[in-house]
Amino acid sequence: MSGKSAGRAFIGSFTSAGGLGITAVAVDRETGDLTVLGSTDAVADPSYLVSGLGPGGAVLYAVSETSEGAAAAFDVSEDVPRLLGDPQSVRGDGPTHLTLAAGHVVTANYGSGSVTVLPVLADGSLAAAASVVQHEGGGPDASRQEAPHAHEVLADPSGQWLLSVDLGTDSVRVCAVEAATGDLRVHGETKLSPGTGPRHLAFHPAGRFAYVVGELEPTLTVCAWDAAAGVLEPVTVAAVLPENVIAGEQGRSYPSEVVVSHDGRFLWVANRGHDSISVLTLDETGEKAALAATVGCGGHWPRDLALDPSGQWLYAANERSGNVTWFAVDAATGMPSPAGSLDLPAPSCVAFA
Repeated sequence: MSGKSAGRAFIGSFTSAGGLGITAVAVDRETGDLTVLGSTDAVADPSYLVSGLGPGGAVLYAVSETSEGAAAAFDVSEDVPRLLGDPQSVRGDGPTHLTLAAGHVVTANYGSGSVTVLPVLADGSLAAAASVVQHEGGGPDASRQEAPHAHEVLADPSGQWLLSVDLGTDSVRVCAVEAATGDLRVHGETKLSPGTGPRHLAFHPAGRFAYVVGELEPTLTVCAWDAAAGVLEPVTVAAVLPENVIAGEQGRSYPSEVVVSHDGRFLWVANRGHDSISVLTLDETGEKAALAATVGCGGHWPRDLALDPSGQWLYAANERSGNVTWFAVDAATGMPSPAGSLDLPAPSCVAFA
């Protein structure tokens, strides 16, 4: 692997299931191949990662998806990620996702149904939580929606707003983060179809539409996004699996992640249970999505999908089979073709530097 063609990525995993914690890998941009550089288990169950802030951008942030709930920063300037400062409590249970917004790290805490804002210090490490917003409500699925379950937080393309996706309340909250204080304010809440269990969302590159994938029902809700007003409005719903799968003839499936191509023509959804990647086409505006095909994910229980910065390679973290697979993306059709696999126990996400 030449230095010119090498990038870097980080793979989170569940240490409670035998995972290595955070694994740094070199990425061959020409072939998609991954080569392990080093790992750290300095925090338990770092199930989701994001890179970005800090000196030179060489800082990685991770949740610790435990009942105590924490977030941590890592210096990734060398091959082995190194804990930077102390892990900080999120004052919530089971954080599953985090993002960067207004100079802060923000976590979605699934167990407690809350969102936490932590300031980022000058060296990239984290300070104690500045604010916590508790979601309220529930949904019709008594076993999964008995209470709020914040599953994802994501900054919108304008950088003005933070969107919090809650599986338990069938809704997406639009929030604002005060950069100076870290205060989080709920601006509005968009209700989605009852029982869909929204898990994650992704924005169209033009920024006018957002796509929310349901975990409890294999659907994709296309929403219009007004960044000026901070308003998210459902427009259409598309299936992400064939009808016989949705009807339960092949066993229940639980979609996990949604990714949009850089050119806004295609969208991919990972499906746990069906163990597939759905390929959906988007119209010129991004308003209409249609299922085109499904392909095998190359493993079992794909918890995460990630597109590399070039848009050529799509990666799936297959949690229960213990491997990360990658696919070459056909630029004309959006179809992913298997290109390789790396064995790693209990992988949960892939984040690019």
